[in-house]
Amino acid sequence: MTGAETLPDIPRVLTAVAEWSACLVYLAAVGRRAPWVRLVPACLTGLAALVAVQVVAGRLPLPLWAVGMASAVAVMLALTWRAGRLPLRAAAYLTARALVLAELVASLHWQLHCFFFPGSVLPTTPGQVGLVVLLYGAGFTLAWALERRTFPWDTLADVGAREIAQAAAIALATFFMSNLSFLGTSTPFTGRLGPEVFYIRTLVDLCGLVALHAQQGQRLEAHARAEVQAVDGVLRAQHEQYLQSKRSIEAVQRTYHDLKHQIAVVRAEDDPARRHAHLDEIEHAIREHGTYVRTGNQVLDVVLTTKKAMSVERGVELTCVADGSLLDFVSVVDICSVLGNALDNAVEAAGAVPAEDERLVRLALFAQGDLVMVVVENRYHGHRLVEHGRFATTKADRTRHGWGLKSIGHTARKYGGSMTTHAADGWFTLRILLPRPAPAGAGRPGASATATR
Repeated sequence: MTGAETLPDIPRVLTAVAEWSACLVYLAAVGRRAPWVRLVPACLTGLAALVAVQVVAGRLPLPLWAVGMASAVAVMLALTWRAGRLPLRAAAYLTARALVLAELVASLHWQLHCFFFPGSVLPTTPGQVGLVVLLYGAGFTLAWALERRTFPWDTLADVGAREIAQAAAIALATFFMSNLSFLGTSTPFTGRLGPEVFYIRTLVDLCGLVALHAQQGQRLEAHARAEVQAVDGVLRAQHEQYLQSKRSIEAVQRTYHDLKHQIAVVRAEDDPARRHAHLDEIEHAIREHGTYVRTGNQVLDVVLTTKKAMSVERGVELTCVADGSLLDFVSVVDICSVLGNALDNAVEAAGAVPAEDERLVRLALFAQGDLVMVVVENRYHGHRLVEHGRFATTKADRTRHGWGLKSIGHTARKYGGSMTTHAADGWFTLRILLPRPAPAGAGRPGASATATR
């Protein structure tokens, strides 16, 4: 006599509700959803479809058991994909986890139901319904509380086929082993008594969920290592750019110094027309290439001078009001990283604005109480995509781009500060707050220095 003959199996309607609830748990954990006007119909349609599929599957002969299971998984995948506006790969990865979670909660509830209410096929009394509400509510709420910290959106955007295959293999193995006793008892891996069958199913489902959680933990560790390496690469690239720019600026300044002496020679030219032509040419070259930003911080001076030259090449007007002495406590590498990335992004976005007179970038660096505030504003064209509370890169290859803002945020947190972004009315604003270190002597307010335009 099989376990299915000894005790009634989980009602199909409760299985459908568990699968539907598990999908909603992971959508809430990821923080992705369609607009409410689309979300509610999608969720209600998904619930109705799961109930219909489960009811029909319950009437199928045993050889078609796998068909019913596959149909339910397909509906869960469609619900997660449509309601969450997720890439198909991310939806498949979450569906595998939702299937095991649904099985665990439904199995645990039914095990306790059969223990406290033996002989009952459907929860009908207030006590039985209360047990459903209690266990389903507590189980899925606890799952959401545990999972919401392990599913930042940026770790799902690049989920690969190998990871999906691993999650699917764990989910299918868990589902098969937990239900093996309901297919037959004449195997070494099945139970023969009703309570034993239910206990095995709950325990296997729990082990499957733990295995999936461990897999996600490994993904988070791998993603964190890749992010650190990418941020480190950005830091090194900006520092190398700074060193190269510094050498170039020093060479140009030596050339300008020589040109000043050549002006005197040119003025001694007997031919007035030639003399003035040479003189105007030299002075024009000095004005065009000799603009050097001075803020009180040599590193910042080099960065801003380089970025101003870049902005001129791209037809962008960059204005700066900065007291560079406020950044004396910040390392050379971090100044290059923060200001270099911020201005690179700002100039690139402003350069894409169709109207030439609206290609604007503004930088402000000033003290506000015990804080140093850096504000970079730029015009932009189109709209900015927000993903998981952060602005996403506009480049097609997200695996190689989008690290600029992450690098800035990483550096700000390194100094105990923070970074915020805002986009509205065609202006993108980046704000960085850094706590000022306590001075060795009496504090003095930082003097405001205005960089040249």
